[in-house]
Amino acid sequence: MAGLCEGRVVIVTGAGRGLGRAHALAYAAEGAKVVVNDLGVGLDGLPGPDSPAAQVAREIGELGGQALAHGGDIATSQGAASLVAAAVDTFGRLDTLVNNAGFLRDRMLVNLDEDDWDAVMRVHLKGHFLPLRSAAAWWRAEAKAGRPVAARVVNTSSGAGLLGSVGQGNYSAAKAGILGLTMVAAEEMGRYGVQVNAIAPAARTRMTERTFAETMAAPEEGAFDAMAPENVSPLVVWLGADASAGVTGRVFEAEGGRITVMEGWRPGPTADRGARWTPAEAGEATLKLLAAAQAPLPVYGAR
Repeated sequence: MAGLCEGRVVIVTGAGRGLGRAHALAYAAEGAKVVVNDLGVGLDGLPGPDSPAAQVAREIGELGGQALAHGGDIATSQGAASLVAAAVDTFGRLDTLVNNAGFLRDRMLVNLDEDDWDAVMRVHLKGHFLPLRSAAAWWRAEAKAGRPVAARVVNTSSGAGLLGSVGQGNYSAAKAGILGLTMVAAEEMGRYGVQVNAIAPAARTRMTERTFAETMAAPEEGAFDAMAPENVSPLVVWLGADASAGVTGRVFEAEGGRITVMEGWRPGPTADRGARWTPAEAGEATLKLLAAAQAPLPVYGAR
């Protein structure tokens, strides 16, 4: 049987390790041609001794698939454009973009340097925007030329973006921004045949195995490894395939064997007096509304 993504060309950023590597291998197993992007940096975003992108591409090749390694910096316009160009020049097209690259620089807010804020925003938020923009421009041109487009984008947010996470103000803000970007892109690009969704995964990676060491610990031999990154990839592959037609602008949590559709911000209790409130009246009305509202879920790491 042909794989779910047979013939599709897929880009995965940050695909040298962890979730990205698992996604790249899973797409290849379903017949996709994969562009493996990874800059090869450390947890803090600084360059490492060697990039793992070629290793993953070689692994895919040894398993009988087709893959291309790309080591460009996707948080630059040139790097993002070269990534899309590499897919098109090598494989003739682009069908799916998985934005996954990221790193951490965790600090409590009072100790968070401006450089650490900017670095995390750059790789997570800008590193989503620029590849998305380059890919979207190519798909729009294809659609305007009359060629059919069934494109897919899978963005990577986090529970930290949905709820916040103590000690991760920069990361939480960036991941929340990715959710907003996903909603806008889904609406703007739908007319060109592009679907855009986001996942909030929980898995053992270089970023989580230290920060959440107890939760991410591997189980005893033979038990189901709920935190294995490979558990997240089946949903990512389906979202990037033709089979997900009609699914766009949605956010999913994925962890172990669990998939959850996140329902986002929805209006709760409301009061409208039809005229301006005084501060005291606004406060009294707000307290009544809060009493009728559902309590928010706790921030990760909250006491």
